[in-house]
Amino acid sequence: MSSNGQSPVIAGPSSDFAPFRIEPRFVERVWGFADLHPWYDRVAGNAPLGEVWLTGDECLVATGPHAGKTLGNLFAEAPRELLGAQAPDGGSPLLIKVLFAKEKLSVQVHPDDKLAQKYGDPRGKTECWYALAAEPGAKVACGLNPGVTIEQVREEIAAETLEESLTILDVKPEEMIFVDAGTVHAIWPGSILLETQQNCDLTYRLYDYGRGRELHIEKGLEATKLVTNAGKVAPVETEPGRTTLLSADYFLIERLKVDGSRSGASLRGTDGPERGLQYLFAAAGTGRISGEGFEAVELARGGIAAVPAASPDFLVEDLGGLELIRITPRWPETKA
Repeated sequence: MSSNGQSPVIAGPSSDFAPFRIEPRFVERVWGFADLHPWYDRVAGNAPLGEVWLTGDECLVATGPHAGKTLGNLFAEAPRELLGAQAPDGGSPLLIKVLFAKEKLSVQVHPDDKLAQKYGDPRGKTECWYALAAEPGAKVACGLNPGVTIEQVREEIAAETLEESLTILDVKPEEMIFVDAGTVHAIWPGSILLETQQNCDLTYRLYDYGRGRELHIEKGLEATKLVTNAGKVAPVETEPGRTTLLSADYFLIERLKVDGSRSGASLRGTDGPERGLQYLFAAAGTGRISGEGFEAVELARGGIAAVPAASPDFLVEDLGGLELIRITPRWPETKA
């Protein structure tokens, strides 16, 4: 560490920061499932499971020289090696989850950065949902209908009719839905969603279907924006084998074809000369990340690997049906 407490700017790639797999963390939710098969080999204990945290601060590094450390501790020890020289301070920037909703989630809203900081939290919560699977008729609520007022929202919370003011979207497999901070939203049963968000778990519940959990009506109304940029985002093929699913302030999400094997340099594409952190998620199939001087990383469906900024060169191999989602963090003041 340097004298100011920060990791020094790294000189080049290091096998100590080669790609590594992250152990998922299974989180109980009242609206979840008792059994996450076939996606994960996990059966609930006393309470249903609704979220699988893939990059949470408490998730464990599963492979490589840092195996056994929590992701939060590793970010604290080596932020520049993970994020790159140009990244601002602040620890892990993204929380990535898979959501399994057997019942409706609460109708909720997340604060933006400014409001979160007003109440002592470092950042707000802009997020997005990518449908890994969806049954016919699957839906989510994403935003308020045109003309709805804050007072109307308050009245409908009391009358238990808030759903009537929500914009309802059908969900189909491989669709992307953007949910910027301030958007009133809800997830309903029928889909399995890959959620990428700012690394923040602030949720203001407006309505919870009588479950008895705490509501946050005043803060929620303060956070609510009547008009947002939320909604479905059409995919854009930016080059052969690379499709942008969402390009937003806090993250870039792409779907990549591997077709046998693909180099790490080709995965980065047009990121620019400054390397940064990237996450590689297997939406389907299996793959392997390998390179000289480090332990190969096996990646099965539902698994995720982190590729630090200081990673040496590597190769991704398709071992059968691999569908790769690449997620890279951004910061609004430096986004491309």
